[in-house]
Amino acid sequence: MPVTDDDELRAILDHETVAVVGCSSTPGKDAHEIPRYLREHGYEVIPVNPHADEIFDREAADSLADVDEEIDIVDVFRPSDEVSGIVDAALDREDSPVIWTQLGIRDEEATERAEADGRQVVEDRCMKVEHQRLC
Repeated sequence: MPVTDDDELRAILDHETVAVVGCSSTPGKDAHEIPRYLREHGYEVIPVNPHADEIFDREAADSLADVDEEIDIVDVFRPSDEVSGIVDAALDREDSPVIWTQLGIRDEEATERAEADGRQVVEDRCMKVEHQRLC
């Protein structure tokens, strides 16, 4: 069952390092503006986008497997039909205790796999909106 409780969401939002899968280099797109907001509010944002060299003056990783830093939250800005593969990549890591899918992005089977592996899942919610509401 995805996290919906405000206290649990606050605890998740206390994490510091967010790998943004599908992070965009295009200003104005949600996949750029929301990670920018997170950076402005103290989060370390790791852009993951195989089609970009650099985002936010930082080298973009091609995949989660290419991220050397420890990840607290995997924030997904990709279509629902890509969530399963992203969750599998997160589960291949020893870190990434939280998987967060942005508004409109859901995959019930992937959520169940992640939760069975002990990960917390926040589904179909905007991290910026929840941060503004709860922090």
